[in-house]
Amino acid sequence: MSDTPIEVVDNAKRLETLPVPTVALVNGFCLGGGCELALACDWAVASDNAIFGQPEVLLGVIPGFGGTQRLPRRVGPAMALDLCTTGRKIDANEALRIGLVNRVMPQAELEAYAEELTKQLGGNGPQSVRATKQAIHDGMEQDLDSALALETALFAFCFAGDEQTEGMSAFVEKRKPNF
Repeated sequence: MSDTPIEVVDNAKRLETLPVPTVALVNGFCLGGGCELALACDWAVASDNAIFGQPEVLLGVIPGFGGTQRLPRRVGPAMALDLCTTGRKIDANEALRIGLVNRVMPQAELEAYAEELTKQLGGNGPQSVRATKQAIHDGMEQDLDSALALETALFAFCFAGDEQTEGMSAFVEKRKPNF
């Protein structure tokens, strides 16, 4: 290896750092860069025919778009090493079991579920959804005490806002909030 640093631009970072939740819909093969793109999303929803993998070692390279960093954070280092060093492919059910995806459903229901999920996410308080995403993503990069301090600050920020007032009023009045 050279001592010269390699500048890497992680375009998936743009997706990962959007302030709103992102959802990857996986229908069919999700290998290499496709899998790494799904890892950059907050949610991954797969059809029952989806196949996942990081087969780069079979080509003599490593995952180069976040696979060696995002995959262990999602599924743990042991499983990430398994997938990245063997190049093996896994089906949707195993992807669900190891935490790579959030949901698996029949292929015919995938798009309808995605629409339902985005409506559900969009119906929640936008400020609180953004703050939750920030707390989770930023907190994962910090020690526990710092992450808890971030969570407390974001909770206070949300609690002082109009969304909290509407949310609590709707709860007491037994109606859906109007965010």
